[in-house]
Amino acid sequence: MVRENTLDRFDKRLEAFGVRVKDADQLKVRQDVFDEATYLALYRLAHKKLITAIGGVISTGKEANIFYGERDAFTLAIKIYLIRTANFKAMTEYIDGDPRFANIRRSRKDLVFAWTRKEYSNLIRAHEAGVPVPEPQGFDRNILLMQFLGEGDLPYPQLRIAKIEEPAAIYRDILEYVETLFREAHLVHGDLSEYNILLGDIPYFIDMGQSVTLDHPRALYFLSRDITQVNRFFRHYCDVIEEKEIFDRITQGMEREP
Repeated sequence: MVRENTLDRFDKRLEAFGVRVKDADQLKVRQDVFDEATYLALYRLAHKKLITAIGGVISTGKEANIFYGERDAFTLAIKIYLIRTANFKAMTEYIDGDPRFANIRRSRKDLVFAWTRKEYSNLIRAHEAGVPVPEPQGFDRNILLMQFLGEGDLPYPQLRIAKIEEPAAIYRDILEYVETLFREAHLVHGDLSEYNILLGDIPYFIDMGQSVTLDHPRALYFLSRDITQVNRFFRHYCDVIEEKEIFDRITQGMEREP
């Protein structure tokens, strides 16, 4: 466990890099997250001026915690993957078969670092293809910096708890993004559901660490599962399109290339 005086020294060192520490009362969460690898990654990101302020917790989970951050006037989501509690089985299902990560070692730390790099790469591909995702800003070790999606310092709600005023239109938008992700970014989200979509003025896809390229041996299975999950949720709100029809439309005429 990280001692309080260690965290105080950490705060002072960050401040020496020009990084303001906001909401310093988040001690318990920081004790669970800020191990040596995370310290080093934060120092390096701060030294590169990619972070100018670190704030409170946006969300917590078994795999990662997300903090509010700033780079001057630009608001950030700082995603810190938890090395000690990383789920090997969940990660390897998506990394195995991905040619971008064929040679990584299988230690817990190496897997988490590869996963962070993988999510950054996936976000770049999705963003460049025009899929609404948090715009990636940088990464180091187990820390991913990306655009904060929200109003003020409040994040947009997950689709599962959002007020959906025009469900049929939102449903069509999401299917269009799934198709663009597949056909333009050559990616499948792999875990799409009402938990991994934020609803602001438009829906945004998040949590793309598990997204796979089209030459992944289970890419089409993951695509089918994503479609099923989207239909399962929206069936309670509006008419949905038959899953095979969606799948065939998305994959028609496509080569399975990365």
